[in-house]
Amino acid sequence: MKLAGEADRLRIYSGESDKVDGRLVFEAVVEEARRAGLAGATVVRGLCGFGANSRVHTATILRLSEDLPVVIELVDRPEKIDAFLPVLDGLVREGMVTRDRVDVLYYRHNGGGKQGA
Repeated sequence: MKLAGEADRLRIYSGESDKVDGRLVFEAVVEEARRAGLAGATVVRGLCGFGANSRVHTATILRLSEDLPVVIELVDRPEKIDAFLPVLDGLVREGMVTRDRVDVLYYRHNGGGKQGA
């Protein structure tokens, strides 16, 4: 897949223990994004954060890490992101989803040869 130039990025802010239909939300989103043929997905675990309920989730020595924040990032062409939004809407029951335009400078794999710019 060639992906260089303008693309859209979805960021899904969730909790690491949030579930949908018995699956962890971040795993479900990644699996469904792959099934939909999106360019890629990354899940990043946060050290501290709060959401709509204003409850702070943190990983400190005094508290066991409990439901730390996670951010799931997806990047692809706007039309692919548009097509994925209804799927995402069914998966994210709590949290926040944002969308912004990004410039993809490189999108390469290690299979030899360059892709992208």
